Amino acid sequence: MKIAALMLLSLSVQAQSDSLQSLVADNAQVTLVSSQFSFTEGPARDKKGNVYFTDQPNDRIWIYHTSGKLTEFASQSGRSNGLYVDKKGRIIACADEQNELWSFNRKGRPTVLMTNFKGQKLNGPNDLWIHPNGNIYFTDPYYQRKYWERQKPDIEAMRVYCLAPGEKEPVAVADDIVKPNGIVGSADGKYLFVADIGDNKTYRYEIQPNGSLANRILFTSKGGDGITLDERGNLYICGNGISVFDPGGKQIAQIPVPEKWTANACFGGENRDVLFITAGVAVYTLKMKVRGIE
Repeated sequence: MKIAALMLLSLSVQAQSDSLQSLVADNAQVTLVSSQFSFTEGPARDKKGNVYFTDQPNDRIWIYHTSGKLTEFASQSGRSNGLYVDKKGRIIACADEQNELWSFNRKGRPTVLMTNFKGQKLNGPNDLWIHPNGNIYFTDPYYQRKYWERQKPDIEAMRVYCLAPGEKEPVAVADDIVKPNGIVGSADGKYLFVADIGDNKTYRYEIQPNGSLANRILFTSKGGDGITLDERGNLYICGNGISVFDPGGKQIAQIPVPEKWTANACFGGENRDVLFITAGVAVYTLKMKVRGIE
């Protein structure tokens, strides 16, 4: 039995290795860009391939340019966490200093998009994804922050919300998750994936024409922090490195990252084939054979 188990483990490792080779560019390695930060999060690619990301403890948003240069984008970000770049080039941010959603123009000037839910302060918008129709889907877990005066949430439920274009208040679209964190949708806008870091699971929902979510299925019995998709429909779940799952929910690869915790990742670069990774005090890149979704 022990020999059989070892053989199965060996075959599993070999299969993951082969899958990893089909994803990662030949001879490519996880490469350190910089380790000058306190805790990096929320990477998001713009149309040119530049990646915006946050250093939340230092209240900063940075840009990693396609040239490899790093520049500061905003020095007062509302303690932004997750980011997403909309079709107009605005950077939409989960600004959890006051538990709001902010929009930054290209010069780094913010506008508050949303302040509360039914008169109550949200737990702390964490990560977001924008549907092709402009709906903003975001997760709202509760993580106690040192810079908050409050010591408990106004809203006990940790949900997924949707903010429609032009609206000032979101709609709760999922409350069947213990602690939602990472979120991403399919390129065609049909499906929404949500990582439940509180129950170590990731779910897939069908997005309805009215913006609501339906037909939840368990995608994989592994939760995590940030998540992203590639053009093949593979889902990348961040946490202890990056775990890669095929469209059927089977793990096909594991990307090790030299930090205690990998918070998030996105595909950047001019061809969307550079995996940009936020992990602890550092940011990394990995050249890929696959590209991220549009």
